[in-house]
Amino acid sequence: MYKTLRCFLLLTALCGGYHSRAASEETPALTLTAPVPYQIVQRQDYNPALAHIHGSESAMGHGAVPVRFTSAPPAGARLEYRAVPLKNAFGTGIEWTALKISGGGKNSAMADVPAGGWYRFEVRAVEGSAVRAAGSVEPVGVGELFLIAGQSYADNCNDEQLRVQDPEGRVAVCDPGTGEWRIAHDPLPTPSSYRAGTLWPAFGDLLVPLARVPIGFVNVAFAATASAQWLPGTPLFKNLIEGGKALGTFRAVLWQQGESDVLGRVDADTYVLNLVTIRTAAVKEWGCEPAWLPAKSTFHPTVYNEPEAEGIIRSAIARLWTMDGFGPGPDTDILGGENRGDINSQRHFSPIGQRRAALMWLCAVWNEMNHAGENK
Repeated sequence: MYKTLRCFLLLTALCGGYHSRAASEETPALTLTAPVPYQIVQRQDYNPALAHIHGSESAMGHGAVPVRFTSAPPAGARLEYRAVPLKNAFGTGIEWTALKISGGGKNSAMADVPAGGWYRFEVRAVEGSAVRAAGSVEPVGVGELFLIAGQSYADNCNDEQLRVQDPEGRVAVCDPGTGEWRIAHDPLPTPSSYRAGTLWPAFGDLLVPLARVPIGFVNVAFAATASAQWLPGTPLFKNLIEGGKALGTFRAVLWQQGESDVLGRVDADTYVLNLVTIRTAAVKEWGCEPAWLPAKSTFHPTVYNEPEAEGIIRSAIARLWTMDGFGPGPDTDILGGENRGDINSQRHFSPIGQRRAALMWLCAVWNEMNHAGENK
């Protein structure tokens, strides 16, 4: 009897030890190359008429998150994904949902995710009830995306290097050259060599609590450039196209430019034609038609005093505001005095001017977001 009991206890210990080891073994990694940390995709089907109803997931929209693997998932396993809300996240996320490999490839898919974030994005390969492999990326968001273009007032040429103040860092920027996303602290990755401040971290901070989604952008602005330098076939146009493609689909182009055309005495008809030509060629390349929001940006008090030439470009921008595919950006020319740096500074927006220009851009973008969905 004693020997029988001892054998039973020994077998129990061995079996228990086996199951304990099996449970503690790590699940093989399912390595993802997309999405990447801090990546945001543009939400679709946003309905501003109902967005004030908190918890209305359908009104807030959804987005297609690209999924790519370093190698094909285990053969015979089914793929599933979910989006888990992180601390203080907007949105509800999504529980385990089937993930279908797209096209003829074996290493990529698209995952439909409700607007919001930050999320932890998880993928697993399941066979029966067993998880064969798993991987995750965080943070990832579905929100509002913008392509920033123009000249120095949009570039890293302003007085203060601003930092994103949102506690969860839900304002991000993509470097189209590397594909890397990060929190959008100044200086931002732009094609120029300037490394002072911008107004865009403040703009994002203002928009986050209103849009209730993460905010992202690419900035391809380049200081001291005229509209003609952005025409198709130029290096700046190539930057513009690459920046838009890095975002995929996006809400709008934020165009802060005009000072160099004032200096060049460009007439109103030519300026309008240049912008229409750039936009027409760009949307053909992108395969989507984001709104183009030009700011009235012609005033540069430490460089020139040309009210007549400024008025010509301002009139051209006013015409663009009424044309198909364009919409009104802010009139940042009204920011004078303390809003501009002096000759001992960066000679662009002062710290208070950066924040006020950001507020003006918020108003223009919020108007566009609501206008775009007014018929829903």
